[in-house]
Amino acid sequence: MQIGMIGLGKMGGNMVERLRAAGHDVVGYDRDPSLSDVGSLDELVERLEAPRTVWVMVPAGGPTHDTVTALKDLLADGDLVVDGGNSRWTDDQAHAADLAERGIRFVDCGVSGGVWGRENGYALMYGGEAEAIAQVQPVLDALRPEGEFGSVHAGAVGAGHFSKMVHNGIEYAMMQAYAEGFELLEKVDVVDDVTEVFRSWRGGTVVRSWLLDLMVAALDDDPGLSSIAGYADDSGEGRWTVEAGIENAVPTPAITAALYARFVSRQEDSPAMRAIAAMRNQFGGHAVKGSVDPGGDTGPEPDAP
Repeated sequence: MQIGMIGLGKMGGNMVERLRAAGHDVVGYDRDPSLSDVGSLDELVERLEAPRTVWVMVPAGGPTHDTVTALKDLLADGDLVVDGGNSRWTDDQAHAADLAERGIRFVDCGVSGGVWGRENGYALMYGGEAEAIAQVQPVLDALRPEGEFGSVHAGAVGAGHFSKMVHNGIEYAMMQAYAEGFELLEKVDVVDDVTEVFRSWRGGTVVRSWLLDLMVAALDDDPGLSSIAGYADDSGEGRWTVEAGIENAVPTPAITAALYARFVSRQEDSPAMRAIAAMRNQFGGHAVKGSVDPGGDTGPEPDAP
């Protein structure tokens, strides 16, 4: 299948490589000419055969909105736009309605897998009409992990990113629990080797998970995590999950506490936040800080999973 990919950063670039390895014809565009196959969005669209499918993998908010708006003027009836970034689900509904004025289909797709997705596949949560999903299905099949799980048509437009938003909220809470356990184990004198305790949990326990595996990998790289500042950004989806809980009268105390803990991390260095930063680096390649100026918020990482 032929597809255009807009945004060739950490996620988008790896997705292109996975798609090409599966035999798909991918035309990539990025603002960085050293990464791009074409010089403009116009040229990207010209290179694609109708009906065109274009996957947008740029930061949420303004960059995604501007890209979708530009594509509306370049694409035609029967073409398809997939937003695979971390957009808010309400933005998806607005974009779908806008593109529908030109007969252009829209699919929102939450993507999880970070820097490991190229090799292991990406968990995909997508929303849209069945006809639109069918148009991009070969690409979804190539990106997803092997096996029974890892891909779902979650519902109508917006359902994919709403599901990914909740996924990330759960991720916040899980990471926070591991991090607090790490800090407590480090604090006491009776435990000799915290890394080995975490490693032992990888077999037979009810808390074993991929995040636990990544935590052990981070501790192997840096026992005690002394080289990492206890500062953790948030990508925005944790906030949206808490807001959705409020809007729907669904209590989310664990997710809310994990989000607030990240806010606290920007005011003081803590062992728990070093653990959070280390896990984010392991699964998503997110930058870690060796030192942090007191106070302040550097802002969300737009392409964070």
